[in-house]
Amino acid sequence: MTKFRMALYAAAGLAAIAALGWAFAPQPVEVETVTVERGHFEHAIEEDGRTRLRDRYMVSAPVMAHLSRMTLREGDRVKAGDTVAVLTPVMPSLFDERSRREVAARARAAQAAVSGADARVERARVAQDEARLEHQRTDKLARDGFVSMSRLDSVRLALDGTGRELQAAQAAREVAVHERELAQASVQAPRNGGSTGQPLFVRAPLSGVVLRVPLRSEATVNAGAALMDIGDPMQMEVVAELLTTDAVNAKPGTPASIERWGGAPLEGRVRLVEPSAFTKVSALGIEEQRVNVLVDILTPPAAWLPVGDGFRVTVRVITISADDAVLVPVGALFPRGNGGMAVYVLDGSHARLQPVEITARNSNVGWVRSGLSQGQRVLVYPPPGVADGSRVRVRS
Repeated sequence: MTKFRMALYAAAGLAAIAALGWAFAPQPVEVETVTVERGHFEHAIEEDGRTRLRDRYMVSAPVMAHLSRMTLREGDRVKAGDTVAVLTPVMPSLFDERSRREVAARARAAQAAVSGADARVERARVAQDEARLEHQRTDKLARDGFVSMSRLDSVRLALDGTGRELQAAQAAREVAVHERELAQASVQAPRNGGSTGQPLFVRAPLSGVVLRVPLRSEATVNAGAALMDIGDPMQMEVVAELLTTDAVNAKPGTPASIERWGGAPLEGRVRLVEPSAFTKVSALGIEEQRVNVLVDILTPPAAWLPVGDGFRVTVRVITISADDAVLVPVGALFPRGNGGMAVYVLDGSHARLQPVEITARNSNVGWVRSGLSQGQRVLVYPPPGVADGSRVRVRS
């Protein structure tokens, strides 16, 4: 009986020791895993953008004129050569009593100047006739030898001088006549209900759609005033303001995707990266150097007809694209001390540290160059307690 009790006590002691060992032994860490797969890898630069017409024409007034009320509205289609606006010469300014008297007095003064110019012309003509008679008498006396040749030359020069004076007087009279006409035109009232000339028809430079009509009612406009904007909505492009550090990878010809416009993604291609950048302050108050990148829409217009000028879109410039790439979630990657990357590979019930080389990565997955193969299971977001060789248990 004593031996039996001793065996019983020994078994109880061993069970207690085993229970204590199990209680204080490290427990497996619960982890989540994912299988390494092969698939399509894509790295893109994503940025907000806006649509705009490639060619936008602003129709303006060529001269200062009176604009008739606009009949065209935004969205109306026009053809090249169609009349889009009618301009008529502006009416003369209205005169108060003082201004009217001043203009009338100026007209009378101009009339008096013409009369004075007529008198000066007549006086110059009389002087010329007198010089001509003196020249005839002196020429006869010179032939008879009664006056010297020098006297004849002086008389001839005097006759030429009177001719020049007559021409000057006639020119002065022409100036006075034109000034009189100008003064008389100032006092004439407008005729035909205020119209002072023929209307000028402004025509569309191309076939397209009216985009903006800044002034609809009739008004007097200055030369160069904008009347409307016209463009072809089928010639659309997208402009995105990319950081200069990203724009160096968005070379012309790089494929792009235009998304979040209200429909299916559209195919695009980078056409131009503008050569000059600009400074823009972000929402956080940080100064950023950005540059405009122009993207052409390659999808047929029938797929994006609802898109208009100035619509907001999202542009994804695809800088790297590869098929049949080994893909691992970015949540499984973590940096190593030597500057490389590593993952934890599930080996039965243990986690094994595995260095990997990454070709490129995006916001979701990384493209593995070496270190992993398809079908291996890796830990995603490994807990801090996981180390090389740790026991793990996959969370269901």
